[in-house]
Amino acid sequence: MKQFHTYKNAFTLILLLATPAYLSAQKKYQENWASIDSRPVPAWFTDAKFGIFIHWGLYSVPAWAPTDKSLPTGAKYSEWYWNQLVNDTTSVGKAFRNFHNSVYGEKFKYPDFVDKFKAELFNPKDWAELFKASGAKYVVLTSKHHEGFTLWPSEHSWNWNSEDVGPHRDLVGELGKAVKNTGLKMGYYYSLYEWFNPLYRSNINRYVDEHMIPQMKDLVIKYRPDILWTDGEWEHPSETWKSTKFLSWLYNDSPVRNQVVVNDRWGKDTRGKHGGFYTTEYDEKKASAETYSRHPWEECRGVGSSFGYNRAENLADYYTSEQLIHLLIEKVGSGGNLLLDIGPRADGTIPVIMQQRLTDIGSWLGVNGEAIYNTEVWKQKESVQRPGIYFTKNKTDGFVLCTRLPSNDIVINDLVGLPVLSIPGADDEITHSYKNGVLTINADALKLHSDNTLVIKLKGVIK
Repeated sequence: MKQFHTYKNAFTLILLLATPAYLSAQKKYQENWASIDSRPVPAWFTDAKFGIFIHWGLYSVPAWAPTDKSLPTGAKYSEWYWNQLVNDTTSVGKAFRNFHNSVYGEKFKYPDFVDKFKAELFNPKDWAELFKASGAKYVVLTSKHHEGFTLWPSEHSWNWNSEDVGPHRDLVGELGKAVKNTGLKMGYYYSLYEWFNPLYRSNINRYVDEHMIPQMKDLVIKYRPDILWTDGEWEHPSETWKSTKFLSWLYNDSPVRNQVVVNDRWGKDTRGKHGGFYTTEYDEKKASAETYSRHPWEECRGVGSSFGYNRAENLADYYTSEQLIHLLIEKVGSGGNLLLDIGPRADGTIPVIMQQRLTDIGSWLGVNGEAIYNTEVWKQKESVQRPGIYFTKNKTDGFVLCTRLPSNDIVINDLVGLPVLSIPGADDEITHSYKNGVLTINADALKLHSDNTLVIKLKGVIK
């Protein structure tokens, strides 16, 4: 009996000594960038190609920013209203203050907008149906912008969230449920920093430990996002934000560890280097072509010049439907995704012009979607030499996408066997010749098929 206890105690000791190493071995992704970056971006994201971005918050009440085309892109962002109102000493800041004082008065402070953010006409099912009709495969909602106001009942933003005040609704939860019911992926934008949070301004370490990370975990656990789209990272390095610590939890232990996708905005040292997919914004932060050719990426921009709704924008400030379709072709044809932003009004309605743009894109994708979804770049020498011509492919077929009709013949090399050419949604024949693996599509004949945008399918050319 004494010998048994000796063996038992020895075995227990071995287990106790081994447990920490054993548990550590189960953490596939460690708290460092080399490990975090080794996780592949889930394939659903690179297959999806097109998503809808939504900027909605208290800034949707004043809904104003200057529209002068000579201004830098960021100066025209209405969602920066509070910061511009208080901090900007330039002519742009003066323009915000002049507008605010003339409309609301000097005594009216930005937090007072919460009483006007009612979302009384918000119908999440209508939104979700519109996004489905647009042809988008995923949606990203601003759960919290830099103002710190959350669109869900966050205990870390007491009395500064959409359930405690304003609409008195869980906007994140309502929209997420409706979007997922349509079969689309649902993601959430989250700002790491908050302009005027006293804890952020006085003690960044406590802010990260006691506010930011617990709040992000709450968002993930409650709403199970397919995408966590962070922003507001630029004031501190990722080490200060404890980004790898959070991402290790997200990838190892969170309820969305297998399917969640993240971006690259995790610290002033991370864009285009670390995280998940790389991001560009109105093309201002575009990485090198070499970087983009070997890593998933996404371009985000608004239907107009602002992410949040801007009442000052006129028709000329919006992209046309054709321009947006060309933008989608350009990004997908260059290997990326397009996250196209809309800005709803404070009452929860989506401006009709934005609805029209989205449904137009959806109509085009309904015909030409197989040249976009589940594709990758089909490398052709001509794609570099001929602006406005892009090549994509899926497992069996190749596609030529033109955002301008070519002045010279399109030549495609190294084909195996004569392809079957067609224009999706049309019965037109395409004048072409084929010899020794080289396909030549007659440029003059293409002008008979389209005024501008054109997709040509080459069936059975991918072996």
